[in-house]
Amino acid sequence: MIEQMAGPMLILARFLMGALFIVGGLRHFPQLDAITPALAARGVPMPKTVLIVGSTYQVGFGILLALGLVVPYSAFALIVFTIAASLMLVNFWDKAEPERSMLLGVFLSNMAIIGGLLSLAASA
Repeated sequence: MIEQMAGPMLILARFLMGALFIVGGLRHFPQLDAITPALAARGVPMPKTVLIVGSTYQVGFGILLALGLVVPYSAFALIVFTIAASLMLVNFWDKAEPERSMLLGVFLSNMAIIGGLLSLAASA
């Protein structure tokens, strides 16, 4: 029975994972002026440009993944994005408690997302 559900489950998984990146990226655009100083404080060069390009990349590959188009490439592109964002913005190793624990949770969630993306890439 589970084998019969594999196709629909993969479609739903791609849609949900793609939607995560689409919504996340789209939420950045109305907040560009609020987010840019935070990126600058982290030492990100040309923070507004990086934010716009990164958010566009995130939305674009999220759409491709949600639609089931070039799934392995879309998944790997979003893996690269998630790793880069995690290393630039989720630096739990530099923080004291309680912020360290909160950021560690975010980092581990990002690693789980990468695991899901790897699964989607492998199933395509």
